[in-house]
Amino acid sequence: MFYWFMKNVVAGPIVKTLFRPWVVGAENIPRTGPVILASNHLSFIDSIFLPLVVRRRISFLAKSDYFVGRTLGGWAVKHFLLGTGMLPIDRSGGKASEASLNTGLRVLAQGNVLGIYPEGTRSPDGTLYRGRTGVARMILEGHTPVVPVAMIDTDKVMPIHAKVPKIRRIGVVIGKPLDFSRFEGLEGDRFVLRSITDEIMYELQRLSKQDYEDVYASSVRERLSAKR
Repeated sequence: MFYWFMKNVVAGPIVKTLFRPWVVGAENIPRTGPVILASNHLSFIDSIFLPLVVRRRISFLAKSDYFVGRTLGGWAVKHFLLGTGMLPIDRSGGKASEASLNTGLRVLAQGNVLGIYPEGTRSPDGTLYRGRTGVARMILEGHTPVVPVAMIDTDKVMPIHAKVPKIRRIGVVIGKPLDFSRFEGLEGDRFVLRSITDEIMYELQRLSKQDYEDVYASSVRERLSAKR
């Protein structure tokens, strides 16, 4: 109920009026059944805009840091994220990564829509970076199709470290579902997982028109931070 209220009464109408998002390919998202939306990641607000332009409810796996704010603003952000379908996860690796995978699989097992950013973190400079293979494991273990989604210009609305968004149009390009059922039962094969992930990233690059670099975005962010 809170999700519907935020999307259709409070946040949705205001955001749509200010930013006038355009959408291409909305019909490519199945109306029922489990599906993964695999998106590029340019800005924090990707997780706000995408649910507003898609009819079905999307559950995103969001890093747990967003949910621990102790200030009034942090409390507001926490409850807004929870109310709009965000699921807090620990991204520290190891057992935490396995727990994140299981959280996503539970969403799919319930026949719902799961939103994933294969890059694992926001692009530090607008380039599309190498995808992590967790998305491929979820596709095979969840027995579900994946729909590639390209967010357009959200980094120009709210770049990394920005506190207040700029008012300008953003876009969402939704590709056709990708079927990897031919790899059923091979979720333990790292070469298969890499092949699936790379195919998804190729499709994201085609839809977004971003430059692509075959390194992890987290490595680039660390390198840029070290230079400051």
